[in-house]
Amino acid sequence: MNSPLNDTPTDWITTPVEARFLRGALDVERTALGVRPHRLPARVRRQFPDPSLAMMEAQPSGVRIAFRTRATAVELDVLHTKTVYKGIPPLPGGAYDLVVDGKPAGRAEASGGSVLTIDLATQAVENRPGPPGSVRFGALPAGEKDVEIWLPNKETAELIALRTDAPVEAAPDSGRRVWLHHGSSISHGTNAEGPTGTWPAVAAARGGVELINLGFGGNALLDPFIARTMRDTPADLISVKLGINLVNHDLMRLRAFVPAVHGFLDTIRDGHPTAPLLVVSSVLCPIQEDTPGPGAASFDDGKLRFRALGDPSDPSRLTLRVIREELARIVAQRVADGDANLHYLDGRELYGEADAAELPLPDDIHPDAAGLRRIGERFAERAFGDGGPFAA
Repeated sequence: MNSPLNDTPTDWITTPVEARFLRGALDVERTALGVRPHRLPARVRRQFPDPSLAMMEAQPSGVRIAFRTRATAVELDVLHTKTVYKGIPPLPGGAYDLVVDGKPAGRAEASGGSVLTIDLATQAVENRPGPPGSVRFGALPAGEKDVEIWLPNKETAELIALRTDAPVEAAPDSGRRVWLHHGSSISHGTNAEGPTGTWPAVAAARGGVELINLGFGGNALLDPFIARTMRDTPADLISVKLGINLVNHDLMRLRAFVPAVHGFLDTIRDGHPTAPLLVVSSVLCPIQEDTPGPGAASFDDGKLRFRALGDPSDPSRLTLRVIREELARIVAQRVADGDANLHYLDGRELYGEADAAELPLPDDIHPDAAGLRRIGERFAERAFGDGGPFAA
């Protein structure tokens, strides 16, 4: 499917990438070279310029370039930035996935690019600038078709231009329902084999919906600006997956957690009063089921592992078990108060004890690629299947 970049005809058509070609982005920043998609609005980025959140929201998990064309070969010029962590092998997540008429059609990585190195022990950051590069897909089927290039879920991408052997136009509205999802690094796609391998992408493909993925590694923290963003984003279906980041950040106690959840849901409901809204608790994570945070990273033989450091005897501290109990209670209370389109899903239905035995968490926090795919398939069954809250 993919071919070298040294034989691009000079008479190919060059089309600058513009906002009209992008799906799954909430903002598009114009740069000196082209455009950079963002998953949070500029207003939020100005209000809370946290380096961690800034990096995560600029990684375009779920964002894709969508166009209609008769082209049989496509190149994308891009300046990508890979994030690596000092002392551990690079994580997957740098691929570009091609989808043609809704079906997977290829995977490739871009040439060139910059490298951002983070030292988790000291939080030092080193940026090594690199040149723009290209990613190419060849041997596309003849005739008019709808094409999507899914951008890397764990790299930033400054999009420059498409080069094709036939004209392109922005893909028309698919008419499919829009699913807006918020979650943690597991939703973001840590360890996914590629951008269509994140669990929300897997579930969206099976559910036949358009995805907006607001999964931000380390940042599913009940932030009011996330709730306001979801309130203001047009969507037909909404889900929020809460738990693991609140525990491993040791962010709040039970007293603050309950009203924060209510406030988060109230804000979403201000913009989407009747849309199906699904609250999902964390998948199984043995190290934090009954042990509160904070969490810490360690390196064993060059492998990243996580551990929980909190005191299990403190009843005010949040654990995953406590959070699941409270989320189930909160949803039941709100349903009894009249919100008939609010639903709850225990995350252990997506990945539980049997799954952990078969597909253990490689770093004790994140499922591997096979685990993420299983989560996506099960979510699709429970949410989009017959009788599910997102059933057509």
